[in-house]
Amino acid sequence: MAEPRGGPGPPPAAPAPAPAAPHAQPGPRVCFAPAAAAAAAAGPEEGPGRGRGKVTVRYDRRELRKRLHLEEWILAQLTALYDCREEEIPELEIDVDELLDMESDGARSARVQEILVDCYKPTEAFVGDLLEKIRGMQKLNTPQKK
Repeated sequence: MAEPRGGPGPPPAAPAPAPAAPHAQPGPRVCFAPAAAAAAAAGPEEGPGRGRGKVTVRYDRRELRKRLHLEEWILAQLTALYDCREEEIPELEIDVDELLDMESDGARSARVQEILVDCYKPTEAFVGDLLEKIRGMQKLNTPQKK
């Protein structure tokens, strides 16, 4: 049969997708272009503008590590104080930099007690230990861009 003169007609139908395996999960797929896959396989060393071991933001690593340990300790203490799992702790914000800006341990203690006002367990030991741990810490300032 000849094609009509108006055009080639409707495009051929795409083949039907194969049924998914029972254990396969349906969902979006990610496909990489051949050039992108080759660049990813080449590694970051060969890409333009990539350097090894450079840190964008410069903080004192030792001070950051202290902060991380302090935050983990605070979280563990709050979990014990509120006698619950980590996800169930009431939303509290103990800002170490705010505490470091305060003039005295009395003001710091009062601020932490104010934050923990809903806690039904005694908080004095926690507050004392927290003040001892932050003593000598430095305030983390946002570094200046060069």
